[in-house]
Amino acid sequence: MTGYNELKGAGQILVVEDDPVQRRLLKNAIERNGHVVHQAENGRIGLEMVKRDPSLFNVIVLDLMMPEMTGLEFLEALHDFGTQIPVIVQTGQGGIETVVQAMRAGAFDFVVKPVSPERINTSISNAMKLDQREVKARAGRRSRSGSVGFDDIVSASPAMIRVIDLAQRASQSNIPVVLEGESGVGKELVARAIQSGGDRANKPFVTVNCGAIPHNLVESILFGHEKGAFTGATEKHIGKFMEADGGTIFLDEIGDLPLEVQVKLLRAVQQGEIETVGARTAHKVNVRLISATNKDLIEEVKNGHFREDLYYRLNVFPITIPALRKRKEDIPHLVRVFADRFSSEQKNGRRMTVNAGALALLTAYDWPGNIRQLENAIFRAVVLAEGPELTEADFPQIAAQLPNYEVVDHLALVADNSHLDPDAEFPEDYQAASVAETIRRGPDASDNAIPSVNQAGDVRRLADVEEELIRFALKFYRGQMSQVARKLGIGRSTLYRKLKDYGIDPDNPQKDAA
Repeated sequence: MTGYNELKGAGQILVVEDDPVQRRLLKNAIERNGHVVHQAENGRIGLEMVKRDPSLFNVIVLDLMMPEMTGLEFLEALHDFGTQIPVIVQTGQGGIETVVQAMRAGAFDFVVKPVSPERINTSISNAMKLDQREVKARAGRRSRSGSVGFDDIVSASPAMIRVIDLAQRASQSNIPVVLEGESGVGKELVARAIQSGGDRANKPFVTVNCGAIPHNLVESILFGHEKGAFTGATEKHIGKFMEADGGTIFLDEIGDLPLEVQVKLLRAVQQGEIETVGARTAHKVNVRLISATNKDLIEEVKNGHFREDLYYRLNVFPITIPALRKRKEDIPHLVRVFADRFSSEQKNGRRMTVNAGALALLTAYDWPGNIRQLENAIFRAVVLAEGPELTEADFPQIAAQLPNYEVVDHLALVADNSHLDPDAEFPEDYQAASVAETIRRGPDASDNAIPSVNQAGDVRRLADVEEELIRFALKFYRGQMSQVARKLGIGRSTLYRKLKDYGIDPDNPQKDAA
């Protein structure tokens, strides 16, 4: 990111907070650590600042309880916009439901007001480390993405094998293709594979996210403009269609195109020519058009949001890509690939393994953000992991949404004998879908509840509650002391002292030390 100062470790931090006093306190605390602070008094202003320059900010500090646009609405809008800026959420209401909602919406960390300068700056420091590695990793993935083939699509499910078969057939012609599916299912990957499998393999592949372009600029960005065509047009711009001439243009979220632009797109499809803004004549172009949408385009046509004639021109060869929750047998393979790739990139070539318990947890989750969300979760876990193996404790955001699960005995056996590396084999009776069922335990949350009132009806002693919480954390994070201390918000030396004070055996937290 352009806002990151490599020498000083300073970053560009956006504080979104409606309380002016809290805003000032945060600004002062963060600036003392050498960062540059930008301020927004509500979520709408903050979102506009991000949209104006998505590459500026390294970290966002966000208040959850704000008027006009709540923090959760901000997080959802940020996700829809497609940016990956780490977000630290803060609120005066630290209930578990609030934590779960924030983590589900993609928050990097969660702090409760009043937050100390040390706590907020530690969280910012961790977020910036992740942010910088994520930027480099995305750049590396982009540099490789130009030569994606069908062999790069990881799948073992019949539904995806059908998708690959259809896509391979589509690659042998130049007919328009529409890829349908939820956000994050891998539509661009399939589009690139189609390009690589055909006679345009070594030609340009130009991607346009139609939903991320301001409506007043869509026409200029797609078709180009002449110098002086409008206010601010100080030089000629050739547009995405001309960039893709001879190759493929991939129009992502095509359902978001304004109707007036759809007319010009129809002409490009029908006649193979475009009208540059401000030009007197049309330009011939030779492009293969692949579109993608997460909307039901026929419904958009019925509602008057999408042209019927354009729909039938584009929808010659539709391919529907299923959501990840509908092909859970793919999750073990995807986890293996992502863990291997990211550990190679981030851990100096040292490959990390994933234990069976973590795999069970990841398989049980429904992944509303699909493969993109899974990929980000594995990347984050690899970056922040302290040991050579990923466990359930490395996925707290996922565990927060599946709080009541228990890994069955045969999975523990798999964890001991078969880590997820490219050569690993699973038992014949191991099925991802059944794993999801075996670890679910129903709605009873009593196992994770720490009562605040004793049997006599009195409030429990603080020391008793603290002891029970430490025992629970040791069990939950499987005795990983650094993880336990970090999640409890205390130092390791303090944790060891409390273990001694309470007589807790860290290897068997439910029993007292000998």
